[in-house]
Amino acid sequence: MVLDSHTHAWGPATVEHPWVNGPILDLVDAFDVHTVYTADRLLADMDRNGIDEAVVVGYPICEWTDNEYTLQIVKDHDRLYGIVMLDPFAEDASEQLQTCMAVDGVLGFRLGVACPYEQMWETFDPSVTWLRDAIKETEFWEAAVENNAIVQILCDHKQLDQAIELVETYPELTYLFDHFCHADPDTPLDTGTFSRLTDLAEFDSVAVKISEVPHMSNEGFPYQDMHSHVRWLIDVFGRERVIWGSDYPNVSDVASYAEARNWLRKVDSLSESDISWITDEAAYHHLGLLR
Repeated sequence: MVLDSHTHAWGPATVEHPWVNGPILDLVDAFDVHTVYTADRLLADMDRNGIDEAVVVGYPICEWTDNEYTLQIVKDHDRLYGIVMLDPFAEDASEQLQTCMAVDGVLGFRLGVACPYEQMWETFDPSVTWLRDAIKETEFWEAAVENNAIVQILCDHKQLDQAIELVETYPELTYLFDHFCHADPDTPLDTGTFSRLTDLAEFDSVAVKISEVPHMSNEGFPYQDMHSHVRWLIDVFGRERVIWGSDYPNVSDVASYAEARNWLRKVDSLSESDISWITDEAAYHHLGLLR
């Protein structure tokens, strides 16, 4: 089995669900896929690339908390799981969380910690600190614990101190950190802000995703300038808590699904058993999925 832990899909714009995120629309125009990348198109690409199941992360082409399409596709397709987008500051945040988690196949929610709160999923700014205020929304986090929601986090490595505060406050939740925490090939591993991942590795509830590598790398396939990051994360977390994800079609401006799928085979020192864990067992185990 191969599980892609990070994909996206979205439906056409409608009166009820208009496309409102201008920067995302600009990105989609550059993708090497259909402008409307539906779940059916994703499943067809998965079949062509030997992917058995996938986690579809809500794509904020509509209002960023509009989860309608994500909820619908996990209802319609038993090969797809969902991660929704929630605003922990919303007055009905805990009720929204409970409603989403009641849908079979929804695993949890994603926080765009690297985004300014007033420009959520429009741009990135590693200096923002709103997560510290979000930690205080205890009713929301208690609902997350009660519903066993996975917490998926996109943060820059410069923001890991905030993320550590969140995990220390709610250690009973399960966490996934996306996209190498926005490290690039020149980011030091054993010193500086990226090395704070060693503190998070002390929590069995935390895993990291080696996802979106075509955008993290300064090179083409097989993205060799990011291979040392992979080996370092495996040394720190163990292969049981390092999880592969393609971020397709978000990377289709620079990579094919096949390239986003197969680059791990080019990482020196990774065995077939390691690759099997990273693309299969690690995700199923950490996310608590039945097989």
